[in-house]
Amino acid sequence: MQIAWITVLLVLVFMAGCTQRPNQAAETETGTDTPGIQTGSVPVVSPAHWSYEGDTGPEHWGDLNEDFLACKYGTQQSPINIKRSQLTSSDAIQPIEIHYGIAEANIQNNGHTIQVSLKDANPYIMLDGSRFTLAQFHFHHPSEHQINGQNADMELHFVHQSEDGKTAVLGVLINNGAENKAFESIWSSMPAKETEETVELEGTINLASMLPENLHSIRYNGSLTTPSCTEGVSWIVLDNPIEMSQAQIDQFAAIFPDNHRPVQPLGERKVVSE
Repeated sequence: MQIAWITVLLVLVFMAGCTQRPNQAAETETGTDTPGIQTGSVPVVSPAHWSYEGDTGPEHWGDLNEDFLACKYGTQQSPINIKRSQLTSSDAIQPIEIHYGIAEANIQNNGHTIQVSLKDANPYIMLDGSRFTLAQFHFHHPSEHQINGQNADMELHFVHQSEDGKTAVLGVLINNGAENKAFESIWSSMPAKETEETVELEGTINLASMLPENLHSIRYNGSLTTPSCTEGVSWIVLDNPIEMSQAQIDQFAAIFPDNHRPVQPLGERKVVSE
């Protein structure tokens, strides 16, 4: 009988040593070989800080947050170098229809650019039969897109959304030249420091006057040029630039010396000209 009790005790001790506390493995395993996928416990993720330089600059965006993985692994990223010799023409695309007019707006320095958000939803474009409503526009210095390997002094992006959630961005290159009165109210209200709140622009702005007279465009499929670098964006880059004076360009550059993402590989994509 004594031997039997000793045997039972030994079995119980052995079982206790081999039993793992529930979820113990999950708490200690923190990653896999698959990018963007973690097993085990879910870490607490805070919004990732990104910038245009140093350890949080464009070459590191894809490593800062799982939501930014497209910046690193995406195959249809923007901006691109537009080589005129590689442009193809297509009868399938229709000339872009731009329905811009007078609008009221708010302005903000969001830490990455000067962004102007509209207070109404009237301005829109028609892109191959689909309507995209203008939500906001912002600026980059120098330009993000290149033409034959050359950056313009700045670039203006008009960001549009369709009712089904698609994004279309109209890009306008800006070269040094004559003073541009169309941006006078924006430049006079441009916050030099990052602000959490928007500031209401006095009066109204004429959106149509911010565009070149010739609206001939270049099209391709790309992405947002800031994190999360989401793909599936329809890009329309106007072939003709607008001008700003050197003083206007310098005023923006004093706030954002460099807020452009370098060009990305074109891959198998086609760049189409109207």
